[in-house]
Amino acid sequence: MNILNEIKNRAMAPTPPFFQLLKRIGLVVAAVGTAVLTAPGTVPVILLTWAGHAITAGTILVTISQLTVEESLPE
Repeated sequence: MNILNEIKNRAMAPTPPFFQLLKRIGLVVAAVGTAVLTAPGTVPVILLTWAGHAITAGTILVTISQLTVEESLPE
């Protein structure tokens, strides 16, 4: 099967409840990182570094959670 079709099918399939929770957590982490990066004024460099890592981690968590499907579903 084509890998792009597999990814599309997984993205459209229902996400298990545990991974829905992880997806929400990832969205919050990415949103907080984005808010820190776009904050007006002077922000310490260490906080900017943390914000960049938070956006990356949140995005990865959301992506993996969205592509997770239950094994009991037929492919």
